[in-house]
Amino acid sequence: MRVGIVGCGLIGNKRAAALEGHVLAAVCDRDPSRAQSLASKITGVSVATLDDLITKSEAIIVATTNDQLVPVAMRAVDAGKHVLVEKPAARSLAELEPLAGLAEKRGVTVRVGYNHRFHPAARKAREILDAGGCGPLMFVRARYGHGGRKGYEREWRADPAISGGGELIDQGVHLIDLARWYLGDEVADVRGRVVTAYWPTKVDDNAFLTLTTRKGTIAHLHASCTEWKNLFSFEIYARDAKLHLEGLGGSYGVERLSHYQMRPEMGPPETVIHEYPLPDTSWALEWRDFVTAVAGSNGIGATLQDALATLRVVGEAYDRCR
Repeated sequence: MRVGIVGCGLIGNKRAAALEGHVLAAVCDRDPSRAQSLASKITGVSVATLDDLITKSEAIIVATTNDQLVPVAMRAVDAGKHVLVEKPAARSLAELEPLAGLAEKRGVTVRVGYNHRFHPAARKAREILDAGGCGPLMFVRARYGHGGRKGYEREWRADPAISGGGELIDQGVHLIDLARWYLGDEVADVRGRVVTAYWPTKVDDNAFLTLTTRKGTIAHLHASCTEWKNLFSFEIYARDAKLHLEGLGGSYGVERLSHYQMRPEMGPPETVIHEYPLPDTSWALEWRDFVTAVAGSNGIGATLQDALATLRVVGEAYDRCR
């Protein structure tokens, strides 16, 4: 496919590097220097206006700030283009709903960039659970956080008009999406606290949530940007086993999955550790899944319905848990 990328920051560059032979036709950014910087890395790529980019492309990657995700995606979908829009896909549930309706009307594929589903440890955990040896799921416990940086309180993520919220809608949505993906059920109840503990902003820097699904399964989640040592930890507890995903590579540490299988006599479990020290392939795998979705396959990537469900949880947390 001929692909256009709107938003040429860190994520836009990651997406461009993961296209696996598909043609990057054009790029667009409200900062022309960033668009030119990305275009200069790949032969034949032009810097274009949004309208020209949409015309030149069969598929559009939207990697803008949160306030522009829906407006850009709506224009692409209305033109009949397939879209991969970065998480959280919108600032709120209400903002995203019109995009879902338009995508259905136009008959195009829209997927949401929840790339954590495509990390090798996450995929291996899914494979182990699907094999059935862990028994029924009981609950999930997960933590995800970073420590910010100098000037963090002045970045766009700290402006609720642009971001739609703080750490919950930034990293916390990954935890919600993974919890829904593994538990295989919709969230029926949202409890917890959403607080601003350290950063002098109008948005949250910590979110502590307890989600209960319709079947009664619980996910206990903590997203934080006062995690002074970057951390990713996702534990899945089943009747007969525990799966622990940790690390995402880089500053989050080596990615690994620990599989603790209960013995019939109980006691210390049988333990298998899967380590993934190689570079992050999640972006390329998610793009490959998007391409197959365009061709008609369901795949494992997050759909607009997944994004709507996640934003529903975020909205309830902001309404009820401050």
